Amino acid sequence: MRKIEISTSAIIYKDISELSAEDNMLMNKAIEAREKAYAPYSKFNVGAALLLDNGEIVLGNNQESAAYPSGMCAERVAIWKAGSMYPEMIIKKLAISASSLTAKVDKPVGPCGACRQTLSEYEINQKAPFPIIFMGEVGQVVKTESLLSLLPFSFDSSYL
Repeated sequence: MRKIEISTSAIIYKDISELSAEDNMLMNKAIEAREKAYAPYSKFNVGAALLLDNGEIVLGNNQESAAYPSGMCAERVAIWKAGSMYPEMIIKKLAISASSLTAKVDKPVGPCGACRQTLSEYEINQKAPFPIIFMGEVGQVVKTESLLSLLPFSFDSSYL
């Protein structure tokens, strides 16, 4: 048996005001997208904003249906939209913000497992990592340098 050690790192900011100008702008785009989410069943709104190497910003938000939980997460809406519109794109970074209509989300909310899988495919295919910046509605913001850095972070029902 061979034992390996896996480590990860992230930068944790006090709030959005500590982000660089570009990261702050991208997070504000994610917040705008979050406000347009269609989440009448979970009451949990998520917005995502992808910055592409051509300067385009592609937004996504979660979309639910009456066949809940049959719906789609913001991150996958954004990345599939970007992939269909800009098939040769290179993702420079991703920002995510989440809020709830039932409680204030004051801790960072990372992508769910299905979104992590989808994001990892794009990161692997473009042969370059991209930073992921995520937050709740208010409070701390986490920034990782790569999707692979997200493995220690989990999404669970405590956010809903």
